[in-house]
Amino acid sequence: MRRKKVYKIGPSAELGAAQLEDENLSNADLHRANLSGANLRDADLTGADLHRAKLFAADLEGANLHDVNLSYANLSYANLRGVNLHGVNLSYSNLHGVNLSGEDLSGVNLSYANLTDTDLRGVNLRGVNLSGVNLSGADLRGVNLRGVNLSGVNLSYADLEGANLSGVNLSYANLLGATLHDATLHDANLHGVNLTGANLSGEDLRGANLHGEDLRGVNLPDADLTGADLHRANLYLADLSGVNLSGAALSGANLHRADLSGANLSGANLHRANVSYANLTDADLTGANLHDANLYGANLGLADLSGANLTNANVTDANLTNAKLAGAILTDANLAGSTMPDGSVHD
Repeated sequence: MRRKKVYKIGPSAELGAAQLEDENLSNADLHRANLSGANLRDADLTGADLHRAKLFAADLEGANLHDVNLSYANLSYANLRGVNLHGVNLSYSNLHGVNLSGEDLSGVNLSYANLTDTDLRGVNLRGVNLSGVNLSGADLRGVNLRGVNLSGVNLSYADLEGANLSGVNLSYANLLGATLHDATLHDANLHGVNLTGANLSGEDLRGANLHGEDLRGVNLPDADLTGADLHRANLYLADLSGVNLSGAALSGANLHRADLSGANLSGANLHRANVSYANLTDADLTGANLHDANLYGANLGLADLSGANLTNANVTDANLTNAKLAGAILTDANLAGSTMPDGSVHD
């Protein structure tokens, strides 16, 4: 009978490709140990110290990692399917390319961990500390992130399709190139977020905080921004076609050359906003506040401005063909050179 190999277990142990399946390694001191490619299936590692250990491509399926210290450990491409991660410390660990889909990560310390290209579909992240985590390229489709603090987190090129981000703190997060199709961002804090190249078409952004954000060229067609705070936001050349901005705060916002065709801006506050050369064709601006707004050269054809306040607004050279102005306040508004609803050109 072939004798089972005996391995030396201890700090900095060389255990690469070791066969440790079903082994009892509870409370073992394996800090800085090399366990790359090791077979640790169904092993009991309860309370073990594995900080700074190398577990690259290790097989840990079914292992018990309850209360294990894996801080600074390299777990990239490791197999963690069916693992008990309750109480595990994964702070500063490398989990690149790991499949964690469906795992219960509640209470796990993931602060400053590297989760790039990690599969996190269907995970439970309740109470998880994600401060400083790198989630670039991670698969977070359909994940419930409600109540999770994602402030300053790197989510560049992450897939957040259908994810629930309602009420989430995303301040200063990096969402460069991220996919957010059908994600819920209701009441999310997006202050300081990098949304360059992000696809936000059809998103639920009701009440979102985008105060003063740089959203130049952002794609937001058909998104719901009802009551959102876009005060002083830069929306130059943004695609806002069909967007619901009813009741939104857009005072001082830059909407120069933005596409707002078919948008709902009823009751929106556009005081001192720059809407010059914007496309507002067929837009709903009923009851909107455009006091002191700059609408120079804007296309307002078929737009509904009923009851809108255009006091002291600059509407020179604008197109108002077939627009509705019933009840609109035009006190001291400058309409020089504008094409009026009846097709005439204002003096």
